[in-house]
Amino acid sequence: MNILQAHKIHKSYGNKFNRQEVLQGIDLNIEQGEFVSIMGASGSGKTTLLNVLSSIDKVSHGTIKVDGNMITSMKSKKLAEFRKHHLGFIFQEYNLLDTLTVKENILLPLSIQNVSKKEANERFEDVANELGIYDVRDKYPNEISGGQKQRTSAARAFIHEPSIIFADEPTGALDSKSASNLLNKLSDLNQKRKATIMMVTHDPVAASYSSRVIFIKDGQIYSQLNKGNEDRQSFFKDIMTTQGVLGGVQYEH
Repeated sequence: MNILQAHKIHKSYGNKFNRQEVLQGIDLNIEQGEFVSIMGASGSGKTTLLNVLSSIDKVSHGTIKVDGNMITSMKSKKLAEFRKHHLGFIFQEYNLLDTLTVKENILLPLSIQNVSKKEANERFEDVANELGIYDVRDKYPNEISGGQKQRTSAARAFIHEPSIIFADEPTGALDSKSASNLLNKLSDLNQKRKATIMMVTHDPVAASYSSRVIFIKDGQIYSQLNKGNEDRQSFFKDIMTTQGVLGGVQYEH
């Protein structure tokens, strides 16, 4: 089942005298339970693609359907409501509220839904244990490490069981050990919960944790790789090879 369907997506900025077309007719389907990475050089359009697919930005032309709902034709109020219930977000800079504890930050998405306190606590315990942050539940963001902050952000994205989770460079601010820890946790949650994840990343190591990698070049899909039965090391090598062919995409730290 396709959880996300994008058809002929165009996104441009500027006016008719100075127009920059960032996305040029992208077609994309994501199956329920897939873990998909989007890669490409700086300026290729990968973050713009994530922004329009996640309803953060509007398309110039084209249609996007998420879980059977045509989000490109939704009015602002309905779209905001849809976003609360169906979409989860993990950002590079965590976006945690400093005045709330880890537990309170994670529970935020449920505070706007009709979920009982008992069920909310049960969901919190499950996801916090899975992400290894239950022991820091009563601490504030300034009292925990960057890796713990990002896992808190991930827990917040998963707790309301959204249709799809969008992750924008989730390992970008982490050291390699914390990044590996987060990616292993995301991979586990993807498999155990059949959660659908779309991640933008510049890092081939991060991308190797996903089941499919889509390469963007000049606002169009350049190529795709499917992991299939490959192990992660072999998939990583395939990603590096494709990056080399794509040209100009460097492994950044």
